[in-house]
Amino acid sequence: MKLNVGGIDRILRIVVGLVLIGLTLTGTIGVWGWLGVVPLATGAIGWCPPYAIFGFNTCSMKESK
Repeated sequence: MKLNVGGIDRILRIVVGLVLIGLTLTGTIGVWGWLGVVPLATGAIGWCPPYAIFGFNTCSMKESK
């Protein structure tokens, strides 16, 4: 599996995922906030299925494995 999510993209995904999950846990937003697990997971592993399907890549060449 080739990495396709770069550094800044990964950080933003992790932050957005954590914020959505946190807002859900505090009751600020409903159960839809659990969708924050998706950006959190894709940011943590560095691979995004839609990016792979559409050929996007935000990784620099040296980061890609």
